[in-house]
Amino acid sequence: MNFALDQLLDLERYPLGERDSAARLAAVERARTELRAEGCAVIPGLVRPEGLAELRREILAAKGQTHFSTQVMNPYFHFHHNDDFPDRHPMNTFLERSSGFIPGDAWADECAMETVFRADEVTTFIAECLEIDELHCYADPLAGLTANILDPGQQFTWHFDTNDFAVTVLVDEADEGGLFEYVPAIRSDGDEGFDAIQAVLEGGRDGVRTLDLRAGDLQIFRGRYSLHRVSRVPAGSAPRHAAIYAYTAEPGVIGRVERTMQLFGRVLPEHIEAEERRVRSDALID
Repeated sequence: MNFALDQLLDLERYPLGERDSAARLAAVERARTELRAEGCAVIPGLVRPEGLAELRREILAAKGQTHFSTQVMNPYFHFHHNDDFPDRHPMNTFLERSSGFIPGDAWADECAMETVFRADEVTTFIAECLEIDELHCYADPLAGLTANILDPGQQFTWHFDTNDFAVTVLVDEADEGGLFEYVPAIRSDGDEGFDAIQAVLEGGRDGVRTLDLRAGDLQIFRGRYSLHRVSRVPAGSAPRHAAIYAYTAEPGVIGRVERTMQLFGRVLPEHIEAEERRVRSDALID
């Protein structure tokens, strides 16, 4: 089914295609201010109720293809003790991650999920919010366009992203729990911030922000440097569903084999080929 963007997004409140409109300029400036200060920006109510209903329908239709996994991991998606570090250290502190991802090849062509993901108006707007020249849809066939599923009892524990930024739309809120929490810029290129990270892993709340997201909100988040999690959805709650729109500053980027296997349980030939020619962009621990 073909969708016009104004069927899905509130283009009256956020006229994304009108580069010089006062409302759009104001939204960009608000997002830039939030990203500079906190590494996180929210565009509230960007998705119209009608669009939200369609995203929800598509996620529920594809939910049977979700790859669910339960792992005990450190914030860098490692699973085994590292003897180069003490026991009480982020490298050797392992917490439960239990959640699922709907892979990118589960969506029908020209569905609402894809319409929002690939719209030039959306990518241009997000690039301006991030203060970068251009933005490209993540070329990864599994992780480019996906949805994160947290069913009752599940959580996505404290971690860092491998990408510099992530874009999500909350589609279904949990009745309780399922809260997005983060610690802005807890590490940097020159400092891994191990002591501060360990304190959070042990339950400390210093610097932790809890985001009051609502269904239909779009979130732009710099998760490479900010420790973050989605708290547990308790038994008896409705599940939490979030659409994930992954973008990159460079074209043709494919995800790493190890992380792809962890999140989707499989890799494709594109992942193997990309791994052979990969060059790291920073020296931070993954």
